[in-house]
Amino acid sequence: MDLGSFSTHTDLALDARDIAQAANQGQPLPGIETDSKRENGIRVTKINVLNEEGSRSLGKLPGHYITIEVPALRQKDSPLQDRVATKLAQEFEQFLRDIGIPRNAKALIIGLGNSNVTPDALGPLVVQNIMVTRHYFELMPEEVGPGYRAVSAVAPGVLGTTGIESSDIVQGIVEKSKPDFIIAIDALASRSLERVNTTIQIADTGIHPGSGIGNKRKGLTKEALGVPVVAIGVPTVVYASTIVNNAFDLMHKHFGEQTNNTGQILGLLDNMHEEERLQLVKEVLNPVGHDLLVTPKEIDQFIEDIANIIASGLNAALHDAVSADNVAAYTH
Repeated sequence: MDLGSFSTHTDLALDARDIAQAANQGQPLPGIETDSKRENGIRVTKINVLNEEGSRSLGKLPGHYITIEVPALRQKDSPLQDRVATKLAQEFEQFLRDIGIPRNAKALIIGLGNSNVTPDALGPLVVQNIMVTRHYFELMPEEVGPGYRAVSAVAPGVLGTTGIESSDIVQGIVEKSKPDFIIAIDALASRSLERVNTTIQIADTGIHPGSGIGNKRKGLTKEALGVPVVAIGVPTVVYASTIVNNAFDLMHKHFGEQTNNTGQILGLLDNMHEEERLQLVKEVLNPVGHDLLVTPKEIDQFIEDIANIIASGLNAALHDAVSADNVAAYTH
C-alpha cells in the first residue's frame, strides 16, 4: 500500500500500522514486528520495522518505535502523570540499552518548536526542565558525584524567527560540543483524535521538523549529524479533514445501532474505504483552505503537564542518581 498521500496527516508509527493493517485486512504485515502490553491504564506498543519491505508496508523508516498511550491523561490525574513519567523513564532507559547507547554516553537534548505557539512549544518547555550537567563535567569534573552523565540542552527556535534551519544550528552545536547521541523532542501530528494529547512516541530514526504539518525541513538524523538521534514526540494537533473523516465513522456507528440500512442515510460514503473517504474530504477542503490544523482547547495546561512528564522521565533515564522510583519528585 502506498501511504505517501497520507504522510502529512500523521507522524505516529502506530497510526501508520493501523492504516496498513486495515488495508491488509488485519493480516500480519511483512517486515514488521509488533508487541503491545497494557498495565495500570498505560499501553506500551513496540513496533520494529525490520527491512525495506516493512518500511514500504508501513510508510516509516526502518527502526524501532515505542508508543506510550494513556487516554486518561486528559483528566489531569496527578498520580497517573507520575506513573507515566516513571514508565517513560523505564522504557527510555531500556530503549537506549537496546540501541547500544552506553550508560556514560554524553547526551545533547534538542527542544524543537516555537515557544510562542502553544501546540508547538513542547520541545522548548522540556528543555527548561532538563537537568543539564555538561558544564560541571567541563569545569569541575572532580565535583561530579557518581550516577550522573554529561547532558546539555538547547532550544534552537524555528526558521521563521531565526532565519536558520534548525538542523544547521544543531550541526554547529554537535561539531563544537561533540555529544555521543542526540535526543530530539518535537510536537507531532496524528490522524487519530484519541491519540492527540494522550500519546508519547520514541523512535531511533531521527526526526524531520515540521513534517507532520507539511513543512518539509532538513532532518535531524544520524546520517546528517554523525551521531545517533533518538526522537521523542507527542501529537498535539490533528487535521480538520481527519476530524471530518472520523465524524463519518462515528455517524456510521451511531446509525448502525439504530438501523440496518445505514446506506440509505450515508449513501455512497457508507461503502467507501476509510482512506478513499479521507482523500475525498481532503480534495474538498484543501482548495478552499479549510483543512486546518486543530488542537484541543485544553492545550495550554496539557502542554505544560506533558513537558514536565517527559523532562522528569528523561532526567531519571539519563542519570542513575535519579531513580525511576522517585521520578515523581521531579514531575511537579
